[in-house]
Amino acid sequence: MGRFVTELPERRSRWLGNLPIRSVALKPLLGLLCLVSCATGGEAQSASSSLGEQVRAIATAHHGDVALFAENLKTHQTVAISPDTPVQTASVIKLTILYEALEQIRSGKAHFDDKIMLTKTDQVQGSGVLLFYDAPLSLTLKDVLTMMIVMSDNTATNLAIDHLGLENIDARIAKLGLKDTYLYKKVFTPVPAGVVMPADQKKFGLGKTTAREMAMVMTKIVRCELAEPGSSTQADDAKLCQVALKMLHVQFYRSAIPRYLDGMPGATSDSIANKTGSLDAVRNDVAAISTKNGMVVISVFTFNNKDHSWGAEQEGELTIAKLARAIVQSWSPEGLAAWPAGSDKETLAGK
Repeated sequence: MGRFVTELPERRSRWLGNLPIRSVALKPLLGLLCLVSCATGGEAQSASSSLGEQVRAIATAHHGDVALFAENLKTHQTVAISPDTPVQTASVIKLTILYEALEQIRSGKAHFDDKIMLTKTDQVQGSGVLLFYDAPLSLTLKDVLTMMIVMSDNTATNLAIDHLGLENIDARIAKLGLKDTYLYKKVFTPVPAGVVMPADQKKFGLGKTTAREMAMVMTKIVRCELAEPGSSTQADDAKLCQVALKMLHVQFYRSAIPRYLDGMPGATSDSIANKTGSLDAVRNDVAAISTKNGMVVISVFTFNNKDHSWGAEQEGELTIAKLARAIVQSWSPEGLAAWPAGSDKETLAGK
């Protein structure tokens, strides 16, 4: 049975169930779902319960499965649905590629102006525009990262993977302590001869993750947590992260988490940084939202969706949009705010 929980800020206990919510199976079992307040005080507790009811109702109405993890980095309120269930990433895994690029640039192993040559054999189908460019074409690492994030360009993604190294990206994921996140291969590209894929690759495709773990990746980019544990930050860290955040702010696909948030009071062009991922039966979005009451990170995955359409009213995207609206309206009824100046992690954490 899927499980809805709001976590206590001071108590990060293990989740007692991590199966995805299935709308049909849940309806007769709503009374058994556990609701735990994530705040103290009667008024705050009531608000938390109200959010729990809204999130539960939205997820139950969805014709498919939902995994969610959201946190207000200032107040430490959290809300979750099956946050530790491994799910297909689709293009959301590109956040880990971006993070590895920042680390390699920081260490001097790569540079934004590194030259990368696009050839005809590099061009793959799916999202993006590089497929339609005349090749050969000289690009920079910054060019391909920008297209990978802003347009979710699959050709650019593969160029970035080749430049950074697939094994380096997965090693970084492991170093971050992410147990259920993995990038298996390049996009729409056969597995190289002699390479043995992990047994679960066929199930997950391009990559796997959990709602909680991908929220962690976004949080690290937002807080600019690039330094190894115990080591000091560098002078250019904030500039590096600002380049990455700019890409995420102008991300082209805005029909999921940003759909309703863009119209909220206080919203600006840089209030939301997000990355989406889509397959026929999958719609995902991971975002950081600057609100009047602190930075909110929302990570939502819908899968086994009955709606396989690609139109503006696709149910998976609408479900994600409704969840995001309910969370932000509950935690920051005053609305959104312009992105905080710089990337000071103590400010973003509300310390």
